[in-house]
Amino acid sequence: MADAKVIPFDDDRSRARRRPSRADGEAAAVRALPGPQEPGLPAARTAEEEPPAPAAPQPPAAGGAGGGWERRLAGGLAFLRRRITGEYEVDEFGYDEELTDQVLMSLLRPLYEKYFRVEVKGVENIPDKGGALIVANHSGTLPLDGLMMQVAVHDRHPAGRHLRLLAADLVFVLPVVNELARKAGHTLACAEDAERLLRAGEIVGVMPEGFKGIGKPFGERYKLQRFGRGGFVSTALRAGVPIVPCSIVGAEEIYPMVGNAKTLARILGLPYFPLTPTFPWLGPLGALPLPTKWTIEFGEPIPTDSYAPEAAEDPMLMFNLTDQVREQIQHALYKLLVQRRSVFF
Repeated sequence: MADAKVIPFDDDRSRARRRPSRADGEAAAVRALPGPQEPGLPAARTAEEEPPAPAAPQPPAAGGAGGGWERRLAGGLAFLRRRITGEYEVDEFGYDEELTDQVLMSLLRPLYEKYFRVEVKGVENIPDKGGALIVANHSGTLPLDGLMMQVAVHDRHPAGRHLRLLAADLVFVLPVVNELARKAGHTLACAEDAERLLRAGEIVGVMPEGFKGIGKPFGERYKLQRFGRGGFVSTALRAGVPIVPCSIVGAEEIYPMVGNAKTLARILGLPYFPLTPTFPWLGPLGALPLPTKWTIEFGEPIPTDSYAPEAAEDPMLMFNLTDQVREQIQHALYKLLVQRRSVFF
């Protein structure tokens, strides 16, 4: 099996998608020119004398019901051939755009559209091109909020942009999860990787609360935890990209965490071991998330390109910008909670 090609990170990986033209599939009309007649043949009629010929029946269009499944089958077979032969591209972080678009997004989309029924607001605040850092709250015991945010950016943004999430070390030591995370475009939550992505014009997502946010008790839901020392602000300043605050409502209730088995967590090497009303009491069935109604809102971007490069070393500026982003997310959470009719509807 051939190895997958690795493309330089700063290359343009966007694939031009061919749009069918109106000329495709249409036969050009050919008219007979008047000329000398052979002996014994009747003279050709003029256009006025020629009666209109009955229209010939046209075959069904390729894009109709008859051809749609054939195109999908052909596309699926071509995709499988490229995977088997290794004729696909990944960047230096392991991101596989084709696999993400055609497989991973398709697996997440039913959860996004049908189960959590995600409503997206303010997606126009994400720039159409160039880098941007999306900073969001983190919750839900399992990091489904990051995945749903990734689908929201990809499916709802007019430019169909891809979100590259920064993930904790634990993600990249788990078998299977490690490979899927890399293929989906996630990378280690470190300043160096984040800055390289931003300078290359990517949309990067970070959730500064980390495990403190995702593993907090249900009684502290929608109360933002500490945002660290402002490392994400420093990264955005160095790259000169805007910071887009993002508020997610609905994820807090999918696994109401009413307890934490700390001893078991230490044995398993986990940051926490959640106890919910259904898990672990109902076994695998208890791991099913509750079907809450979600809202994801992208707030007004905070520009950073007006600051000098050395501003990234100013601790007071880091503190002020970090606090500004945190407060903007917290206020948006309160506003969305007031507007919410129900947890499930």
